Order: sequence, then structure tokens, then C-alpha cells
Amino acid sequence: MGLTPQDATAAQLGAWNAEQLEARLRELATTRYHDRHPFNQRMHRGELSPDELRLWVANRFYYQCNIPIKDAHILAKLQQPAQRRSWLRRIQDHDGLDDQDGGIERWLRLGEAVGLKRHDLLAHRHLRPGVRLAVDGYVNFCRNNGPLEAVASSLTELCAPSIMLTRLETFPLHYPWIDAQGLSYFRNRVPQGRRDGSEALSWVKAWAVTREQQDQALAALSFKCDVLWTLLDSLQGTAPQETPR
Repeated sequence: MGLTPQDATAAQLGAWNAEQLEARLRELATTRYHDRHPFNQRMHRGELSPDELRLWVANRFYYQCNIPIKDAHILAKLQQPAQRRSWLRRIQDHDGLDDQDGGIERWLRLGEAVGLKRHDLLAHRHLRPGVRLAVDGYVNFCRNNGPLEAVASSLTELCAPSIMLTRLETFPLHYPWIDAQGLSYFRNRVPQGRRDGSEALSWVKAWAVTREQQDQALAALSFKCDVLWTLLDSLQGTAPQETPR
């Protein structure tokens, strides 16, 4: 039996309207995003050594490889064909439509541009345990939770275009030894991130109508911010165990 109008009103008591929810989501994303992490700030000021930059590229690749996996878990939760068609595009963005296309391939080219070997990247030879735990935790979060929380966790995309633009500006300035063609991942993610963040936000606003649902959405986004922060915590202040080349 569905909710009566009285029950629906009671369930929504204390809930924010869509604009208020969006404001809280954007505030959380902005204040907790990993562009504020000391490692990223050092990167953007040009203070990373070549070995530190290689270590970041190698470890971030594990996250890149798992993005389409977590998106496949989310895809399986969506009930509407139009939603599934739209979310499928995210998997294709990273996996590509062939072996020469997609975000994973572009990240491999970034790795080669900083001096890493492709086979070492694919084998995750330089992966730190903390990075593995953080990324695997994110995949499991999307596997084990409902579509609202899984989609809400992706709302770090609201901030992704900004950090990509920062890297496109600062890498040629501070790390001129990196082949500019290796930065194509950052260029592609600017329009993709804008599109994906806007879409996910519209879904979360439509789905999260009770205060409980809205709190779940905020908690999911907070968790994702923790994942990205922990990834960098695992690299901050640690020297490569061996030069990742």
C-alpha cells in the first residue's frame, strides 16, 4: 500500500527543497574536494619531484581502472531504460569504444609521458595499500548501496572540471618535461565532468525528497570525498620504494 498524503507530508517534514539541497551538496563538494589536499596543492604549485609525480600517476591509475567497474554496479541499479542508456556513456567514456579510445587509455598515455612503463601501470606494480583499500571501498560502496547513494557519491564531478583546468594550466608551466599530448585525459574530462555532474545532480534532487534521503545523499558525497582524500594521504610524505619508471 502506498503512502497516504498525510504520511507523505510527515515523511518530508524537515526536508529541504531542491534548491536548498543543491546548495548543501555543492557546499560539501567544494569544501571537501581533494583539490585542497596538500599533495594536490604541491602538485599545482609545481613542487612535486618527477618521482612523486610518477607515483601519483601510477596510483591514480588504479582509481581510473575502477571507475567503469563502479559505474557498472550503478548501471545495474537503474530501473529506467533512458537512465541506463545515459549512465552507460560513462563506462564508454573510460573504457572507450575500442582499445585506442577512452579515459583509461588516455591515462596510460599520461603515464608514458611522465616516464612510466605501460606494462608496469597495467600490473599496478607501484600501487600503495592505502590506495587499493580506498578505491576498493568506493567500488563496494556503489555495489552495496542503493541508486540514490551510489549516484550521489559521484557528485565530486561537480568540482572535477575545475581541477582538470588547473592541471592543464599548471602542468605545462611547472612540468614542461611532460609531453603535452599526455595531458589529453585532463582536456577530455572537462566537458565530460560538467555533463556528468549536472546529470547526477538532477537525479539526486529528484530522488532525495525526504530529509532522510537527503542526509543519505550528503553522507554518500562525504564518503566519496574521503576516498579521494585518503588516496592522496597514502602518497603524501612517502618516497617511492623504487623509482617508478
